[in-house]
Amino acid sequence: MTSPVAAILETALYVDDLDAAEAFYGGVLGLEKITRVANRHVFFRCGAGVLLIFNPDETEKPAAADALPVPAHGARGAGHVCFRLESDDFDVMTDRLAAREIAIESDFRWPNGARSIYFRDPAGNSLECAEAKLWGL
Repeated sequence: MTSPVAAILETALYVDDLDAAEAFYGGVLGLEKITRVANRHVFFRCGAGVLLIFNPDETEKPAAADALPVPAHGARGAGHVCFRLESDDFDVMTDRLAAREIAIESDFRWPNGARSIYFRDPAGNSLECAEAKLWGL
């Protein structure tokens, strides 16, 4: 049976400091900011998808009566996101990270030859950049 799910449209991380997250994802990683709502969330364009950064203290609150009918949600603790990079872009990314003294925790090749690098955002989320061939794409 074929799944009707075509792709991941959005993914979310949770942080306590939206200002630090906005500076990191916009300034360090260079993602395009879509919107920010006070201390609740900041959203970034990421290729064909969207990266949602939420403050769990705000998203765990029940929605106001006049708000969109989105259920309360949230997570605590470090999450993980993997960004796709082309093989030619790894030097650009590692240079960006080094220029801002962001440690690369691991830089290696998987058995299929795909390269991955791992590092942390200011909230401690584990971020990975990998080649699409990691998953046969």
